[in-house]
Amino acid sequence: MKLLFLACLSPKTGNLTTAERIRSHIESAGHSCELRDAAEFQSPAEVAKLVSQNPPFDGALAIHLFRAGRLLLDIQVPFGVIFGGTDINEDVKVEQKLVVMEQVLQKARFAVAFTNKLKEAAELFLLSQSSKIYVQPQGIQTDVAEKFCWTEFLRSSGVSRERVDQLHVFLLVCGLRRVKDPLYLVEVFSEWHNENPQNVLVIIGPKLLHSSNKRSGCTASVITRKIQMDPVLTAEVEAVVKRTAGVFLAQERSQQELHAAMKRCFALVNSSISEGMSAAILEAMDLGIPVVARDIPGNAAVVQHEVTGVLYSSPQEFVHQSRRLLSDHELRERVVRNGKLYVEEHHSLKQERETYQRLVDTLH
Repeated sequence: MKLLFLACLSPKTGNLTTAERIRSHIESAGHSCELRDAAEFQSPAEVAKLVSQNPPFDGALAIHLFRAGRLLLDIQVPFGVIFGGTDINEDVKVEQKLVVMEQVLQKARFAVAFTNKLKEAAELFLLSQSSKIYVQPQGIQTDVAEKFCWTEFLRSSGVSRERVDQLHVFLLVCGLRRVKDPLYLVEVFSEWHNENPQNVLVIIGPKLLHSSNKRSGCTASVITRKIQMDPVLTAEVEAVVKRTAGVFLAQERSQQELHAAMKRCFALVNSSISEGMSAAILEAMDLGIPVVARDIPGNAAVVQHEVTGVLYSSPQEFVHQSRRLLSDHELRERVVRNGKLYVEEHHSLKQERETYQRLVDTLH
């Protein structure tokens, strides 16, 4: 089959990594799968025209019911959708988006949720048959860059201490978006850093995305502009970090370099308001790094408190749980060991591949 796959493909993001991984599963079964950025298209009509070109596409996939799924409403071939997380956790609160997503789910042949909680939320908010929603956790495979200088990484982020090997680096991996709440811990962390300068927080993640592509004239050439995810928030984060002791902002890195940075940090931090399933959390677990995650449904679905990581509900509790990880070696060793086992047991690439190959076969 020839399949069109739409997703938000901002560089160096979890969405891009997930989409590329799923595409590889589909192509390994002998199908062709053309992955396109949803931002390229202005309307469902544009996608319908693309799908019907010669040779036509036989089916389609989309990650995120609203951002990508709405673009499939006019196509005349069967399609499936994958929940992105923010669609079910946030976009359902907007009536106009909710109506569109109900239409997408009603027309889709199948839908995939990364967790049972996400499936339950979809069933609660969207008018759909439960039987068409499948649960398939993300498959995880980490890849650490062989040539990576930890000292250079920290220096380039603004960390000026001579003995960086003595630092306790908490790494917050997130795009600079409101839903990721990158400034949530900054004030209290800075106070903690002033008590103990060995503790530092490094925020790393993309602040740029691709804008909607524009076709010029009759040549059908495509121009892609890079814009900030949230220019107001980006400016705010940069200004706050610049004047805040113990908190630093690192430039985004390739996935291999990011995994290498994770491998060297003390703990992986998540401060999101909403998550579908955080790949960064799972990758940290796979790399043997403890996770300190905000207690929200998407995180609690994968982080069991004091078993596979620790959860917190306020900035003050974040410091409390982090102190425990620093002082209680048994707790640290336990969450690292159990986190890695959890990923191995529940986030198998083989299982993920088999699920998507089976679901794609239903698009015949």
